[in-house]
Amino acid sequence: MSQTPSAAGGASYASAGVDIEAGDRAVELMKEWVKKTQRPEVAGLGGLGGFAGLFDASALKRYERPLLASATDGVGTKVDIARQLGVYDTIGHDLVAMVMDDIVVCGAEPLFMTDYICVGKVHPERVAAIVKGIAEGCVLAGCSLVGGETAEHPGLLGPDDFDVAGAGTGVVEHDRLLGADRIRSGDAVIAMASSGLHSNGYSLVRHVVFDRAGMTLDQRVDELGRTLGEELLEPTKIYSLDCLALTRTTDVHAFSHITGGGLAANLARVIPDGLHATVDRSTWAPGAIFDLVGTAGRVERLELEKTLNMGVGMVAVVPADSVDAALTTLADRGVESWVAGEITERGDRATGAELVGDYAK
Repeated sequence: MSQTPSAAGGASYASAGVDIEAGDRAVELMKEWVKKTQRPEVAGLGGLGGFAGLFDASALKRYERPLLASATDGVGTKVDIARQLGVYDTIGHDLVAMVMDDIVVCGAEPLFMTDYICVGKVHPERVAAIVKGIAEGCVLAGCSLVGGETAEHPGLLGPDDFDVAGAGTGVVEHDRLLGADRIRSGDAVIAMASSGLHSNGYSLVRHVVFDRAGMTLDQRVDELGRTLGEELLEPTKIYSLDCLALTRTTDVHAFSHITGGGLAANLARVIPDGLHATVDRSTWAPGAIFDLVGTAGRVERLELEKTLNMGVGMVAVVPADSVDAALTTLADRGVESWVAGEITERGDRATGAELVGDYAK
């Protein structure tokens, strides 16, 4: 009589490296954190573990002409810092910031988000810690985490390797849509301070601090006031609710999320043809981490500026007569901000935005 493969000791999903039971345990561990993100539009609609996340779209009836805004992103090689340090409950803040702060740029209110976590081996507590960070980030952004996917890829990733990505959706009234068409000559450029490197440029940063400078993550750096690892893992600031507050108290014309490409390149994305944004470096002093990377790697200033945020994580463009109200709103919310530049006629300048002067000391 022939034997079945299992009876003969044949292959199984588990023997191939995929542990379904561990995945189920991870889902159970993360449920309490996901529940904390629920907006009224998702409460009572299914639950974690379903095939799709649900959102009650009848909530959009209050809009005259609702526009849905969507974005997707990851956090890049910053995940390797989390892996090396064994700290997994902050990287989710970075993910939410990268997705939802892109969405709020057009004036959209974040509604919901999904995540994708890819691991070499499912460690339930580790996956739950990652989701905990994502859930906490969603609370800070005002959105719900309605679902996600945890995929185990043995053989493709090492047992401790992982990556995260996410997608989000927001909504904005058509006549409240922000962008380049609202910007006028004479507008002010308001900068909002970053919490550090955020989640861009880590391939350069890791090359500089590890390969060139020979530093270690547990090394205390006096200029930083903490260890290198603590600095590099500092979560990305989430500006979503701060930006929405600005739209309620001032006549915001545009936002720009300062991510890969740096301040000038990202600001130029919202500057219309014929106009030009000039940002004065002397209005702020970048944090010590930026000087460390530049000095240790002998990185030219322009190279740093097109790779790192240099201390500015979000920019708002507002009319000159709205500056005081904007700065007051941000100060009341604990956001460090300042007037960093202005919008003028472009003239013969080739780019939409540039940085001038030298940084403050």
